Amino acid sequence: MSDYDVVVIGAGPGGYACAIRAAQLGKKVAIVEREWLGGVCLNVGCIPSKALLKNAEVAYTLRERGQEFGFEVQGLKLDFGAAVKRSRRIANRLSKGVNFLMRKNKIDIHMGTAKFIDTNRLITTGEDGETTTLQAKNIVIATGASPMMIPGVDIDGKRVVTYREAILQEQLPKSVVIIGAGAIGLEFATIWSSYGVEVTIVEMLPRIAPLEDEEVSVELTKAFNKRGIQVLSGTKVEGIEVQEVGVKVKLAGSNGELVLDAEQALVATGFTPNTTGLGLEEIGVALSEKGLVEIDEHMATNVASVWAIGDVTGKLMLAHVASAMGIVCAENIAGIETVGLDYEMMPRGTYCQPQVASFGLTEAQARERGYKVKVGRFPFQANGKALGLGDYEGWVKLVIEAEYGEILGGHLIGPEVTELLPELTLAQMMKLTAAEIGRNVHTHPTLSEVVMEAAHNIEGHAIHI
Repeated sequence: MSDYDVVVIGAGPGGYACAIRAAQLGKKVAIVEREWLGGVCLNVGCIPSKALLKNAEVAYTLRERGQEFGFEVQGLKLDFGAAVKRSRRIANRLSKGVNFLMRKNKIDIHMGTAKFIDTNRLITTGEDGETTTLQAKNIVIATGASPMMIPGVDIDGKRVVTYREAILQEQLPKSVVIIGAGAIGLEFATIWSSYGVEVTIVEMLPRIAPLEDEEVSVELTKAFNKRGIQVLSGTKVEGIEVQEVGVKVKLAGSNGELVLDAEQALVATGFTPNTTGLGLEEIGVALSEKGLVEIDEHMATNVASVWAIGDVTGKLMLAHVASAMGIVCAENIAGIETVGLDYEMMPRGTYCQPQVASFGLTEAQARERGYKVKVGRFPFQANGKALGLGDYEGWVKLVIEAEYGEILGGHLIGPEVTELLPELTLAQMMKLTAAEIGRNVHTHPTLSEVVMEAAHNIEGHAIHI
C-alpha cells in the first residue's frame, strides 16, 4: 500500500493543476486517471476543437471570401481528415507535456479507475485488472463530467454522436442536426458549416447561447443565419430515429411539429457529473439532487479528508475554472494563504464565429438585482484592426453600476474577443472602474481599443462613433 499526502482522482485541467501545486508545496502526491492525462479538455475537447476551428476559418475564407481577399482557387479541395489529424497531433503533444510535468514534479501516476475504501484509502484498478491500494491524508475528487443524454435517445457513435465521436471522426457529414446551442453546439456548427455541411442547430430555450446576454444571442443568430446555419430556438427534440443512411429528428416548437432528415445528429445538451462508482455515498460525501459533489469555499466536502474541484462540483464547468479551483484546493490543503473564487465573475468563452466572451452579470440580471445600471457599447465596425482583419461583426458591451462605476459584467461578440477578457476581469477583481479602463492608453491599432471605447461610451465620450 502506497502512502501519500495528497491523491487526486482525475488528471484533467483541475486535477493535474492541483497535483502540481500540491507537489510545489512539498506534498507527496499521486494522481489517478482512467483515460488520458490532460483529461477531456486537452484530448477531445477545448484543445483539438480550437485546432479544427482554425482549419475551419481558413476553409471558410477560401470557400466564401476568396474574391474579397484576392484569392482565386480553382478546383479547391478541402481535406477534413487532415484537419482532424492535425488536431490529434496537437492534443497528443500536450498530453505528453502533462506526463512530463508529472515526472518533473515527482507525482506518481496510476492509470485506472478509483474507488474509496474509506475516507483515507482508495483502490485503483488498471485495464489489466490489477489493483493497488493508495492511502492519503487528503483525497481530491476531480473526475469531471460526461455528456447528458436525451431520454429515449441512444448514442450509436455513428449516426447519433456526442462531442467525443464528433471531434474524432475524419469524415464530414453532408448534413447534421445539432441539439443544444451552448458552447459545444455553437463551435461544431461553425466548424461544419465552414466546410459546406448543411447545419441546423436546435435549442429548447428561447434563444441560442442562452446563458449569455440577450443581445449577444440576437447578434449571433444573425451571424449564423448569414453563414447559412438554420437556427431553431424554442424547439424541443421529441425523438431521434436512426435510419440506414441517416437520422430523422422529431421536433416540437411554437410552429408545431417538424421532422428533420440529416446524415448525423450531435447531442450537445449539457453535462452530468462523474460520481458513479467512486463509493462516495459509502463514505458519506454529500451530493446535490443533481449528483454534484457539494463543497465549501475552500473546495472541502463535508468529509474532513475529502476535497472536490472542477466540473464534478458544477460550480462552473470550464477548464480554466477547474484549474483555478485545483490550485486553491492544494493551497488550502497545505494550510497556506490563498484566495477565494467568485464564480460569477469568472471569464467565459465560446469559440464559434464570431467568438463570444463574457463575465459577470448580464444587463437583465443586473437590473433584476436592483442595480442602477449604465451600459457602454462600441462596435468592431469602427475599429481599424478589425477592418484590416476583415472580421468586424459584433461589439463590446460593458454593464456598470451607475453611481460608483463598479463593473458588473462584460459581454463581447466579435473577432478574438476571448483574448480581450483578462483586462476586464482583472479590472473587476481589483475594483477598478470603467472610467479607469477608458483612461488606460491602448495600443493602436488593436482590437482592445474597442474595450477602451466601450468604457468611454458609458458617459458618451467614445471618440470614433
